[in-house]
Amino acid sequence: MTPLAALVERLRPDDLPAVPGRWAVGTGGRAFAIAALAAHQDRPLLVVTPGEREAEELVEDLELFSPDVLLLPAWETLPFEHVSPNAQTMAMRARARHRLAEGTGGLIVVAPVRGVVQKVSPSGVEPITFERGMEVDLTELTQRLASFGYHRTDRVESRGEFAVRGGIVDVFPAQADMPVRIDFWGDEVEDLREFAVATQRSADRLDSVEVYPARELRPEGEIAERAARLVETEPWAAETFERIATGQTFPGMESWIPWLVPDRTLLDEVGHAVVVLVDPSRARDRARELMKEEQELAAALAPTWGERAPKAGEHPLLFGELEPRGPTLEMPTVPTGPADPVLQVRGFDAVAGDPESVASGLGRLISRGMAVVVAMDGEPAAQRVSRVLGEHGLAIATGKEFTGEAVVLSTGIHHGFVAPQAGVAVLGEQEIAGRRRSHRRAGRRRAAERQDYGDLAEGDYVVHHQHGIGRFEGLVTRTMAGVEREYLVIAYQGGDRLYVPTDQLAAVTKYTGGETPRISRMGGKDWSEQRNRVRKAVAAVAEQVVDLHRRRARTKGFAFPADTPWQREMEEAFPYEETPDQLTAIAEVKADMESDKVMDRLVFGDVGFGKTEVAIRAAFKAVQAGKQVAVLCPTTLLAQQHHQTFSERMAAYPVRVEVLSRFLTPRQQKEVVAGLASGAVDIVVGTHRLLSDDVKFNDLGLLVIDEEQRFGVNAKDALKRLKVGVDVLTLTATPIPRTLEMALTGIRDVSHIRTPPEDRHPILTYVGPWDEQAVSAAIRRELLREGQVFYVHNRVQSIERAVARLRQLVPDARYAVAHGQMSEGQLEQVMLDFWSGEYDVLVATTIIESGLDLPQVNTLIVERADLLGLAQLYQLRGRVGRSNQRAYAYLFHPADRALTEEAHRRLEAIGEATELGSGFRLALRDLEIRGAGSILGEVQSGHIAAVGFDLYAELVAEAVAELEGREHEPTAPPEVRIDLPVDAQLPNSYVSDQSVRLEAYRRLAAATSHADIDDVVAEWTDRFGPLPPPALALIDIARIRVEAIRIGLREVVKLRDEIRLSPVDLSASQEVRLERIMPRAVLRAAEGTLFIPAPEPLIEGLLDFLRTMWPAPAEQAESS
Repeated sequence: MTPLAALVERLRPDDLPAVPGRWAVGTGGRAFAIAALAAHQDRPLLVVTPGEREAEELVEDLELFSPDVLLLPAWETLPFEHVSPNAQTMAMRARARHRLAEGTGGLIVVAPVRGVVQKVSPSGVEPITFERGMEVDLTELTQRLASFGYHRTDRVESRGEFAVRGGIVDVFPAQADMPVRIDFWGDEVEDLREFAVATQRSADRLDSVEVYPARELRPEGEIAERAARLVETEPWAAETFERIATGQTFPGMESWIPWLVPDRTLLDEVGHAVVVLVDPSRARDRARELMKEEQELAAALAPTWGERAPKAGEHPLLFGELEPRGPTLEMPTVPTGPADPVLQVRGFDAVAGDPESVASGLGRLISRGMAVVVAMDGEPAAQRVSRVLGEHGLAIATGKEFTGEAVVLSTGIHHGFVAPQAGVAVLGEQEIAGRRRSHRRAGRRRAAERQDYGDLAEGDYVVHHQHGIGRFEGLVTRTMAGVEREYLVIAYQGGDRLYVPTDQLAAVTKYTGGETPRISRMGGKDWSEQRNRVRKAVAAVAEQVVDLHRRRARTKGFAFPADTPWQREMEEAFPYEETPDQLTAIAEVKADMESDKVMDRLVFGDVGFGKTEVAIRAAFKAVQAGKQVAVLCPTTLLAQQHHQTFSERMAAYPVRVEVLSRFLTPRQQKEVVAGLASGAVDIVVGTHRLLSDDVKFNDLGLLVIDEEQRFGVNAKDALKRLKVGVDVLTLTATPIPRTLEMALTGIRDVSHIRTPPEDRHPILTYVGPWDEQAVSAAIRRELLREGQVFYVHNRVQSIERAVARLRQLVPDARYAVAHGQMSEGQLEQVMLDFWSGEYDVLVATTIIESGLDLPQVNTLIVERADLLGLAQLYQLRGRVGRSNQRAYAYLFHPADRALTEEAHRRLEAIGEATELGSGFRLALRDLEIRGAGSILGEVQSGHIAAVGFDLYAELVAEAVAELEGREHEPTAPPEVRIDLPVDAQLPNSYVSDQSVRLEAYRRLAAATSHADIDDVVAEWTDRFGPLPPPALALIDIARIRVEAIRIGLREVVKLRDEIRLSPVDLSASQEVRLERIMPRAVLRAAEGTLFIPAPEPLIEGLLDFLRTMWPAPAEQAESS
């Protein structure tokens, strides 16, 4: 939808400049001017901006005016870097190049200078297209997808992957937001649907699908021929060129493009398009800068390339000149001479944020006959502005598009403008409210991955709750008594093996809690003795848990009322789409607040996964009930940032948010403290200063603690005093082992946010000895892409020496220093300057560790990573990679010193845990490294290692339930032995991959109702196609297990011509019923066993008997 397309017609062809030529347009009016230009052209426009952020913002603004806008991004990787660009980036580039080649009029492609002057590969950019009803050869299709750089897998989860299962092809087009399921009937495309990554279930139906290449450089044709010639002429890289010549693909092959492709850039490809050069002098400077920086980077790296490698300056470059070949329109911000045509753009004549001034300013524009649009971020903001303007005498309704009358839209604009010549005014949040949130369009987020058996590999340790710790050896098919079944094999001591039927997978969990546990002896006493030892030991823990629960239950908290309309309005103004687990966490926090028990909840989520928003909503809820909120942060910088975030989110409401830290003068601090005591301050964000004796609250209702692991013992004692009767919400990404254990054993309630934001990439992490060349190259690369660097040097005394050393390595970079001994004013100024791009490298102590959100910083260099703890390293690494750019973390240790065993294991752990959301796993690993001790210190270390975390937590929960005199509900469904002569399994031909089969078996084993089983059947049919007979038999067995669990049976076994059911305890009326429906049955009441003749057909007859003999409550009610 293009809400402002009608405005474009207000610029007539006579108002537009001649092409080629020049047209001066102010920043605000660019999108409007370019859209008008495109509407009157019969060929595409290629718009070139100096910077990458400018390109992204211009695309978002253009989408309001023009229906056909694409971004051609630059690679997020850099020259000489052996890492491939993101598949989505390469596919978006292919799509834009393909559309430009088609030459369609009205198309606008926006690209930053870096994306335009980079050499382009001759590999084709045409997509594979699917439409319902078309004929496609499946073998040919898989070959084409593989040649496009798509990776074949068993479960499609990321862009650039595809899977083939019989007549079903799943593919995640690298340029798309959702993967697609293509259903074939023979060679005909019968159905096309999007599907969800997390559940793998189909969703919306599609008419057609385009799949663009996921690789820009493909080793075929002239590229392979050129590589073969280079094997002879460039022996220093012969091995790499040999791989390309033989058609191999590998990570980082794109970095060899300068050697392998002709000297052509995008500008050589699009001679027929009109090139619009935005801010031409800056754009040309940027192109020259890129070439210079690439040459300097080559000079720094050349010594590492080997003896016969070309010297610096003698190798081909990735970046070329910015010289458009076709008709070009230069678009400077101001005219360069009196002859230049100008589109007059001026600011809005009103005081932003003052409703009266804004209403009268808009009224004046409307009275002059201008088309007026107010573009706000989100529906709630639009509704609010419309209402406030109405209260000040100006009626402007909200709407979806401009139809002739003034309107308030719910889609924001980055740069608002007033264009008198065209009679158009489009004003955004900046012009109306005086602020603009860092806003991205709400994209679809991936749902959290299911933590299943997908990551269970052969050789992993597992825990069987009856037989103990063993080693997983894979899935095997066995024929027993003429019946073929699949079993999970676990190896125990002495060469024993346990074959676990796939319908009993719930009894097996992956082991966590130690690095190499002692494997149990199967059927021996040692496992039961070990469990009993731990059970006795956890009794002490359980007593303290129960004591804590009782104390908490006795302490009456404040029951907050239900959400107000303002609460809903504030929440809807959140500029992103909430993830499912974020919504769950918010709901859990609100439920805790609305009960009269005192809340103590831990919200555990990885760095940048949206914990702060949970706290903001809880804080707003507390303020709505007239309570005060304290937000406690470990550092002054984080307090400043949280203050800014909370203030921005609540700016539209009568909520007073203050900060209390050493950044304030004594007088300012006094004012805030007085406001807290009188109740004038609603929310205070502060550091340890909040715990001082002089700070008294009028009516504190909620305490939010961010990054709890950073507070020492004294601070925690002061916190306890503050916590009495107050709801507490703790946020953390890397819980300290004590916090983690308290959450796992139920001492504290926990909400877990696992879903990464859309388009976030894992951080590339390098761990190794100190290397000057690597540091120099890392900083130069970041400068090339207009990014910034955090350099951590954790000694204040020598920090200036570190800066001097860096200046010698990279003289062109601009350096700043930040550490905790600087004065408040200095530190704040340095951070503000760094945030606004005044510096390239911030050399700092670990003061930057907590919570700072600076999306431009995408490289982290830590000088002495061996001296830092695992949680600290993880927090530091979380400071980078907070945008859609690829991020890097270099963790160095001294080359000339031996590492301690613990430091080595910490660095190894952080190096391995690179995927998104690995904070929880790292916390478990931290426990292993430190030794998994006891939470409360009284129980000897080693109990968790002895039985694994899951069972330890289960035993604590059991002991707690016993002490509280209630029934403990086990987390896993009860085990039922079902032994019936039926071929029940998922055949290899139906689900070929072992890990996917394991996950499918686990899904079925966890089903405890017929609805759950129906859901599994729907999922399998959707993902793998119609169920074959052995899979249908497996479903029938699962239905018998569900009935057995409902009835309380633990055994359903066929012996010759009879079925044995146990334990069975029948009432007198049930015995009468048995006599009626199964006269030949034999009941051995003393043994609790029932024998019935094997029915025909076996499964249906048995199910029918169980349901008739023990009807479900609903059926009983109907029959009575």
